[in-house]
Amino acid sequence: MFEWMAWTTPVAVFFVCIALMLIGMAVWELKSPTTMRKGFLPMETTRGDRLFVGLLSAAYVNLAFVGVSGRLMEWLSLEAEPSIWFSFVASMALLAWVMRKG
Repeated sequence: MFEWMAWTTPVAVFFVCIALMLIGMAVWELKSPTTMRKGFLPMETTRGDRLFVGLLSAAYVNLAFVGVSGRLMEWLSLEAEPSIWFSFVASMALLAWVMRKG
């Protein structure tokens, strides 16, 4: 069923984190309903809005890293492509920043 996708450990961890975030957000919403607030994003947002924007941003960071990793290998004279874990950590940090300050 999922043979078409390159299921590596970082990919699996990324999707498990997304699933856990969605479950956590649902429980959080049931315990404490959200209110609109204004952060650095150019609109008032709820927690769910910020999660959506953060997940989109995280996906773009990961895609950009995959696209640039071959060039990074050449520019930095590395023997192998940089680990995808770097983009995972960067994307989760960006997601946390958007959730907190967005």
